[in-house]
Amino acid sequence: MVLHICSKQDWLSSGDAYRAPSLDDVGFIHCSDPGTAHLPADALYAGRTDLVLLEIDPARLGVPLRWEEGDPPHPAGVRFPHVYGPIPREAVIAVHEFPPGPDGRFHLPPAIANR
Repeated sequence: MVLHICSKQDWLSSGDAYRAPSLDDVGFIHCSDPGTAHLPADALYAGRTDLVLLEIDPARLGVPLRWEEGDPPHPAGVRFPHVYGPIPREAVIAVHEFPPGPDGRFHLPPAIANR
């Protein structure tokens, strides 16, 4: 499973396939895994309450998925999944609300964290 953070509105208006702006800007869609989703969420989305977390089945993507360094590279050498094409709706197996917690930081939704 890989995860992608986006606004609920962007997901709802995506049509047959989801395209993040980064696909046009850098050629891929930034994703993470359950152990790293909090890193971009806390760094890039502080205070946002309109987010969802897309749960993606890599086997259903139909486009390349590569594990690569972040930009800038994470100090601990953490690698992130990058999807090199639009994400088909059928590859998204669940959509989870993704608000920050009372501490202002992001935590995995219970449906993912309790697996």
